[in-house]
Amino acid sequence: MARTGRHAAHVTAATAAGFYPALHLLDRPVAGIYALFTPIAFGILSPLPGAGRERAATVLRAVPAAAVLVVLGTVLAVGTWPAVAGMLAVGFALAFGSACGPRIAGAAPGLQLFYILACFPPYEPGTLPQRLVGLAVGGAFLALAEAVLFPDAPEPPYRTRIADALDLAARAASGVVRGEGPDPGTAARLGAAGRELRLSRLPAGARPTGAGRTDRALAQAGAATRRLLDQLALLAGHAPAPGDTASAELLRGIAASCAETAAALRRGRRRRAGRVLAGPQLLEELVADFLKSRAGAPAPRGVLVRRSTVLTAAVSAVTVRTAASLALGGRERLYGLPREQFWYAAEGPARLTAVRIRGNLTRRSVVFQNALRTALGLALARLVAGSLDLSHGFWVLLAVLTLGRTTAGATWSAVRAAAAGTLAGAFAAGLLIVGAGGSSAVYAALLVPMMLVAFTLGPLGGPAWGQGLFTLVVATAFAQIAPVTWRLAEARLVDVLTGSAIGLLCGLLAWPAGARAEIRYAMSGLLRAAAPLVRATATAVTEGAGSGKGGAGENGTVRSGAGRSTAADGSPSPGVRLTLHRLRIAEAAYAQYRTEPAPDAARDWLAVLDHGSRTLVGAYWLPRTDGMPGLPPEVRRWAREAAEEVAAATVRAAGFPPDGVRVRPAPLPPEVAERVPAPLLAPLTDVEVWLRALARDLEAGSPPEPGDQPARYTTASHSSASADLA
Repeated sequence: MARTGRHAAHVTAATAAGFYPALHLLDRPVAGIYALFTPIAFGILSPLPGAGRERAATVLRAVPAAAVLVVLGTVLAVGTWPAVAGMLAVGFALAFGSACGPRIAGAAPGLQLFYILACFPPYEPGTLPQRLVGLAVGGAFLALAEAVLFPDAPEPPYRTRIADALDLAARAASGVVRGEGPDPGTAARLGAAGRELRLSRLPAGARPTGAGRTDRALAQAGAATRRLLDQLALLAGHAPAPGDTASAELLRGIAASCAETAAALRRGRRRRAGRVLAGPQLLEELVADFLKSRAGAPAPRGVLVRRSTVLTAAVSAVTVRTAASLALGGRERLYGLPREQFWYAAEGPARLTAVRIRGNLTRRSVVFQNALRTALGLALARLVAGSLDLSHGFWVLLAVLTLGRTTAGATWSAVRAAAAGTLAGAFAAGLLIVGAGGSSAVYAALLVPMMLVAFTLGPLGGPAWGQGLFTLVVATAFAQIAPVTWRLAEARLVDVLTGSAIGLLCGLLAWPAGARAEIRYAMSGLLRAAAPLVRATATAVTEGAGSGKGGAGENGTVRSGAGRSTAADGSPSPGVRLTLHRLRIAEAAYAQYRTEPAPDAARDWLAVLDHGSRTLVGAYWLPRTDGMPGLPPEVRRWAREAAEEVAAATVRAAGFPPDGVRVRPAPLPPEVAERVPAPLLAPLTDVEVWLRALARDLEAGSPPEPGDQPARYTTASHSSASADLA
């Protein structure tokens, strides 16, 4: 409430500072209208992310784009059809641009308003200077108010959350090294910290979802930190293996790396020498030493499984450190790391933006669907308003813009509330106009307190309060510009109802179910893309398929690598590219799905996303055994059959059978394991643990069995190796 009140004060002060002088001192009503609507567009209609200074900077950056839209709308107002064509193009471009980051997504609705205002009759290109001056004045006053007047305290950035989680990971790793024994409390804290890193726990504007390198790196660092916490929770929840010095040494390196990465993330970007986080070379050396050590003397199965978990934790720590270095501006070459995992490291902003846009140019993208729905609705509204010559017809488009939702049901709910609120507001505005008559002094005195109340209660009360109070605001403002009668309130009601009907029609005709329907297609596509990658990865580990840096050393040790995930020229293989693309589409669908009502509680879609992510991590990092003699044919056959079992289950899961998918890949038979040379047994255990974890992901994403409680996907369900660690 306090934050909303402060924000309302910012918008009200900026509006009054621009509107009153333009109208009452300079007698420039056109400039006054734009000075009035600019703070409303960027302060109320656009949910700009960040605190006061950050929002102020976003407003100043958006003003030039708004000026371009004002010019375009002014020119295209020459006729209805040119204005409709422009509305279709502008509406789609701005709505689709939300895929490029939260700041663009936040400013897009406000930017839409500037074209809407300018493209309506009368066609008066001579007023363009006044329009641009009003825009500049309104934007400047809003930025000043956001930065100076009751500024909000800045929210902790996402990198600070990652740093807090890494500090906890460092303490947990050190505790495992000290052999403190099973600690369910530490495991629970690690799980809770991992859940706090989910993007759904952040405000929409604070999520690192932009197309640029920094946001991509922060998102990757957060996801890898979640995996690291998961793996450390598994280790902390079970007794340590006595005498396992190799694991202890690697865990010390993980703890040190986590602590140093956390400190660097808190410092942020520093240009002075030595302040940017160095790469993960030291931890990579520890991993190489660990791989050589475990390839030596045979070890019991429990120790092998534990070492596989320690290795996966180290891989996650390497990923976190590398991604954090890239997020902080590091420019080092990624020697020895999977290029396809950090493909964005050497790309420029234009290339990264093009990749994001191209990836969403598909009808299966919820971003594309929302942009097309919005553009068609706005264009149709402009056509109706222009053809019927509605008074103040831009209110029709404003209703479409503010009341449209991603599902038809949600749109209908918003439209019903808005219609009731607008009716009440129109009735109150009519009474006000009749009572005040032509006294502009009364309207001038009422505008500021009315805006303050409307901009405070409107966002809190929902569409009914918002539309009703905004009706009073616009009636009070327009009564100062020109003489009005009670029919202004009538025009407002008719326009809002017309826009509501158009928005509802578009919602019914264009993807009415929103992400609730699309998420099934997206998750199915992800699972179907991941299944062949499971087979290829297991084959590469046991039979050495593919090329790349991974493989066996000259002395018979196993090196970590992702050779099968790259083509001969070093570019990602088609299977990796397809799985990564489908993962991004599914993540976008899931993000929208979480904002819509009536979720499907029978399936845990997050488990499906983690299945795809885990598949890619295995393709990137699982050690290879090519070039090593002595692998029995039975082992290769076991690996093929186990991988085929999981891959087939993944394909079955893509069809979402009513009873779900439950698969238990066969473990490596003990009698066969006894004939496997010691250097090869450890990477085979890595494959076994990975396949079983993928199987657990599929089970977690299935509906519960009859009689079971619907279990949500928690940290404890991420791994299937806990029984082997006990």
